[in-house]
Amino acid sequence: MAIQIGAKPDSGFDDPIGMLKDCHRRIESFLGMLCVVVERAQGRELTVDERHAVQAALQYFRTGGARHTMDEEESLFPRLRKSVTESLKEIDRLEADHHEAGELHGSVELLYLRWIESNTLGFEEKQQLLSQTARLKQLYADHIQVEETIVFARAIEVLDSHAIAAIGTEFRFRRK
Repeated sequence: MAIQIGAKPDSGFDDPIGMLKDCHRRIESFLGMLCVVVERAQGRELTVDERHAVQAALQYFRTGGARHTMDEEESLFPRLRKSVTESLKEIDRLEADHHEAGELHGSVELLYLRWIESNTLGFEEKQQLLSQTARLKQLYADHIQVEETIVFARAIEVLDSHAIAAIGTEFRFRRK
């Protein structure tokens, strides 16, 4: 992503919850690119700029998006489950969302790569791509809202500084 002068810097490993929120902003941005391109480029070849934007977004979800899911499912969610006495049903829902998003991303990527390679995409495939990117957009909007208002707030409330530090260390390790 481009650096903006005066913008709040991304959070560091000492603030893993902040890192997850920063990642949400990148997810929204890259997903927005995927949605806008398919909406605007119907019935024609992708421009060079559109191809680059789509390829950057697909690459982000392959790497950063996958790492974000691991950060939550392997570092945050297990600690939350151990730290709260009541069940956090939201975590089960979020994990199901991760699975659905993974399947949608796989299909979206195949359709976009087909479009890039052949310079065309049939009507039915474009409709499928429109439908799937719209579903991803809604899925992420709902998912992020639950994480940021319920799950992350609860994590900040119940996890001690040692747990937060351990999560940050695991995040750092995933990025090496």
